[in-house]
Amino acid sequence: MGSAHGPPTSLSIVRFTSVHTPQPRHSRCPPPRARGGLSPCAPLPPHEAPERSHPACAMAMAPNASAAATPSLRFPHPSSATGLASPLAGGSGGFRVQFHPSRRGRGVQGPRDGGSHVARVGDLLGGVFGGGGRDGGEAARKKYADTVARINAMEPEVSALSDADLRARTAALQERARAGESLDSLLPEAFAVVREASKRVLGLRPFDVQLIGGMVLHKGEIAEMKTGEGKTLVAILPAYLNALSGKGVHVVTVNDYLARRDCEWVGQVPRFLGLQVGLIQQNMTPEQRRENYSCDITYVTNSELGFDYLRDNLAMTVDELVLRNFNYCVIDEVDSILIDEARTPLIISGLAEKPSDRYYKAAKIAEAFERDIHYTVDEKQRNVLLTEQGYADAEEILDINDLYDPREQWASYVLNAIKAKELFLKDVNYIVRSKEVLIVDEFTGRVMAGRRWSDGLHQAIEAKEGVTIQNETITLASISYQNFFLQFPKLCGMTGTAATESQEFESIYKLKVTVIPTNKPMIRKDDSDVVFRATNGKWRAVLVEISRMNKVGRPVLVGTTSVEQSESLSEQLREAGIPHEVLNAKPENVEREAEIVAQSGRLGAVTIATNMAGRGTDIILGGNAEFMARLKLREILMPRVVNPIDGVIVSKKQMPPRKTWKTNESLFPCELSKETLSSVKDAVEVAVKEWGEKSLTELEAEERLSYSCEKGPTRDDVIANLRNAFMKIADEYKVYTEEEKKKVITAGGLHVVGTERHESRRIDNQLRGRSGRQGDPGSSRFFLSLEDNIFRIFGGDRIQGLMQAFRVEDLPIESKMLTRALDEAQRKVENYFFDIRKQLFEYDEVLNSQRDRVYAERRRALASNSLESLIVEYAELTMDDILEANIGPDTPKENWDLSKLIAKLQQYCYLLDDLTPELLESKSSSYEDLQEYLRKRGREAYFQKAEIVEKQAPGLMKEAERFLILSNIDRLWKEHLQALKFVQQAVGLRGYAQRDPLIEYKLEGYNLFLDMMAQIRRNVIYSVYQFKPVVKNQEEEKPQNKGSKKKVDKGANKLGAAQAAS
Repeated sequence: MGSAHGPPTSLSIVRFTSVHTPQPRHSRCPPPRARGGLSPCAPLPPHEAPERSHPACAMAMAPNASAAATPSLRFPHPSSATGLASPLAGGSGGFRVQFHPSRRGRGVQGPRDGGSHVARVGDLLGGVFGGGGRDGGEAARKKYADTVARINAMEPEVSALSDADLRARTAALQERARAGESLDSLLPEAFAVVREASKRVLGLRPFDVQLIGGMVLHKGEIAEMKTGEGKTLVAILPAYLNALSGKGVHVVTVNDYLARRDCEWVGQVPRFLGLQVGLIQQNMTPEQRRENYSCDITYVTNSELGFDYLRDNLAMTVDELVLRNFNYCVIDEVDSILIDEARTPLIISGLAEKPSDRYYKAAKIAEAFERDIHYTVDEKQRNVLLTEQGYADAEEILDINDLYDPREQWASYVLNAIKAKELFLKDVNYIVRSKEVLIVDEFTGRVMAGRRWSDGLHQAIEAKEGVTIQNETITLASISYQNFFLQFPKLCGMTGTAATESQEFESIYKLKVTVIPTNKPMIRKDDSDVVFRATNGKWRAVLVEISRMNKVGRPVLVGTTSVEQSESLSEQLREAGIPHEVLNAKPENVEREAEIVAQSGRLGAVTIATNMAGRGTDIILGGNAEFMARLKLREILMPRVVNPIDGVIVSKKQMPPRKTWKTNESLFPCELSKETLSSVKDAVEVAVKEWGEKSLTELEAEERLSYSCEKGPTRDDVIANLRNAFMKIADEYKVYTEEEKKKVITAGGLHVVGTERHESRRIDNQLRGRSGRQGDPGSSRFFLSLEDNIFRIFGGDRIQGLMQAFRVEDLPIESKMLTRALDEAQRKVENYFFDIRKQLFEYDEVLNSQRDRVYAERRRALASNSLESLIVEYAELTMDDILEANIGPDTPKENWDLSKLIAKLQQYCYLLDDLTPELLESKSSSYEDLQEYLRKRGREAYFQKAEIVEKQAPGLMKEAERFLILSNIDRLWKEHLQALKFVQQAVGLRGYAQRDPLIEYKLEGYNLFLDMMAQIRRNVIYSVYQFKPVVKNQEEEKPQNKGSKKKVDKGANKLGAAQAAS
């Protein structure tokens, strides 16, 4: 057999017997996808970005190898009795497969004496999980050692304070902050106060390394802290300190559950110290949002905060605004929000025209067309192109002459239908629930409720699935997460994995990454990766690995990259008789997410998680006794106090299924004693008596349950009774979970199995980071195939050559050349997606400067008590525009066409009907004189109009002006966004003419922006001049407004206001 880069070689193979497992019913487990792009890491071009409808509308690679490269391939052997075994078991020695450069015969080589027992795909993918020379946080420890010492020195004094005196420290610190003392000087005392409050309320004393994390966040940097090191508690330290200024703090999380959990749990600390702590949840009213945003510290998700910002900039009255000015923001899982989500802009959309039946026709055409005959697919760019035959056949089927005829516009329908077929796959990119297509978050595996792909793509997928096609949408407002969070004067974040992306954080966000040392040494063992030629061999090895770990009692967490993979692997595990839990976007699994993840560390537990679903919930070895106690209390309390029809839309045909809150009994480690069960029921009875039988909403009941399951003081006797019952349950469960934890540790701790490389090392690190928390033992191993999407799409010729060279599916392979090739493939993916995010940022920067100008103008109109100065400015500039358009500064006076000028002026304002050519001649000896005279007349006409309106309806003119400015800004900004979208698509082609598309976009975008701003002021002043109040007579007025002296229908005035532009 010949090598692609060297002389002919021969292959030596040693086969061995693997652990017996039932044979899967299918030939693959799970099968590789026949079609589709790089999932879950596919780029989202702007037209494929998920959007969310506005509530008022429809809420809705490889370099060539050296010629001398000689690959050596060895296969893994079971390792020691600790359970850190390789996936394939055999005899007593190591095995290898080698290429022999000069030998032509095939020979068999026996076990290596004293050889390695583990596959050495050696630092695969560039030493992904090595430190890369990092110091593990020692630099941070030394830098902040003095400040930590000062905080520790204050501990005896602060510990001696009463609760009231401790709370009084907050008022004293606030007073010092208002007096101008810097927050840096207040930091040691503030952190000491928070540490003491945490001890009293939560029973947790922040470690010194957590204090360091808080200082890094206060400094406006990113703190990289390993899983289980207490990031949630760390956030309270800088949040409390920065809230002392009275300007507000936002703590941003990735989902509603984490926001509520953090607010209700660690939020007790600042509440205990006298600060107000708010929480934003998806279904809150504007009034509730405003109240919670006004608190000292507000917990909110990134999407809710972003959409509230966009909604505020669509508000028609000040009363509709919910946000306060931005000050300080702490982002939890900062890499997920600022990097993973950076390719997905926030979009608020309104409904456009009704969906066309063209979507169904295009879907049928896409179904009939064949890949590589009628169209080609670029999975890397997430794009499709029609071939000549595809063009011809599509035009013939549709009976049209030109697919791209702008009068027909069939091209977008056909191309979107093919994309829906090839690049957007069911149970990978989306799921279908209740005849609705729901997007699956590519990074978390969660359903993105309320989000839709834009530009007809979502409708194309609905047509493909045969469900009802929803209305098309049009963009009303949009912003990228990058530019949104850059609006905060002070921004920081925390995550377990940021160092690999430090360059991007610094270049785009100006955020430095600081590694925080762990409180206990991290002893997790990251085993070398196992690489197979084909997907079949990989999945069989994964099944064997799970089986081996399960037999010795080790909990296993398996990470998959799609719902499809998790479901298929789950089926194979059922056939093998291995009990397990599945965590993915399927609705039956989503509701149990926290429950599943929290119990993934129990003895023999097997959990399949899609794309890191469950981030933010610790996996505790032996099981989480307190979480189980909460579930048991919830099971007994909720059915008694929750209104069963709260928030449920009842169908006329059938009643909705009743929620029971019943938990699978196998989750609990033991049955409760009669004494404890009796105490729990007594506490619940007291709660029912006090709160009422089935009288609370589910959200209200969940909040009270959360308070009941936390530590700390409470003055509510009902909560205190429930808390005592909760502690009794937890104490009984802990007897079993602590014993189980010892067994799990003895077995080797949590073992993480990765089944595919992600788009960056950082995301792989997140999966590995679920194991080895707080000094616990653990291990991880990735199983890869050369057929994996990341290598298939980005691997280049070298990977393809390896696939041709290695014919054995079931045996893992090792090669330095392979290591370099796979390493290069992942780096290409990282660079590719970084370039996409950078490009999005650069293009959105152009839009961002325009957005800032428009939103500032809008806010000025919205909040100002008097718009007179703004309208006068509009009037003067419009007079200048009309003068320049009809005469121009360079036109000699003898060539002035004053009659034409007067006609245009009087068309704009009927109050200028006294103008004559003779009058203008007498008032102007030069162009500048004429310009100044017309400005004066423009001002006078506005004041005259205002006086007329005020006589008819006092106060109406101000309201009309505000309405006219806001409505014109909104309408023209919406049209401007559409125009910029077309420009961005068009300038891409100019690269072929050696012209920089970004520069072209900036130039055209700037010109369009100037035109839009001019059009806004012209439309507004025209509408003001033409505005005529509609006055109703008294007979019409009496039935509607008994005795009222106001005879003006304001709504009619608004609707009657002229909107037409000149």
